[in-house]
Amino acid sequence: MSGHNPLLAGLAGRCPNCGEGPLFDGFLKVAARCEACGYDLAKADSGDGPAVFVILIAGFLACFGALFTQFSFNPPVWVTMIIWLPLTLFLCLGLLRPMKGIMLAAQFANRASEARHDGQD
Repeated sequence: MSGHNPLLAGLAGRCPNCGEGPLFDGFLKVAARCEACGYDLAKADSGDGPAVFVILIAGFLACFGALFTQFSFNPPVWVTMIIWLPLTLFLCLGLLRPMKGIMLAAQFANRASEARHDGQD
């Protein structure tokens, strides 16, 4: 590692090994290899972790915002829905890629691939 923070690299969607190459090949598909350093990114698997964090964060913000709007200004329910449903969608889509990058970078930083269990006792 060349003195960079792998978690910040993951947050930015960069390779956690070198911080230069792209981590993603598309919106959420992880690249097979880093274009800059050749690090094998295909073995990285974040599972459902990013989605859980996105649901918790975006759900809290959207529910709080919708309830605050409803109790403070008392607009018709359809106005609250028109405002908060799209904002919830944008929050979820906006948070999903950075959260996945952080989870993959955390695996790299903690060398999680080395602790993989092969099913042999």
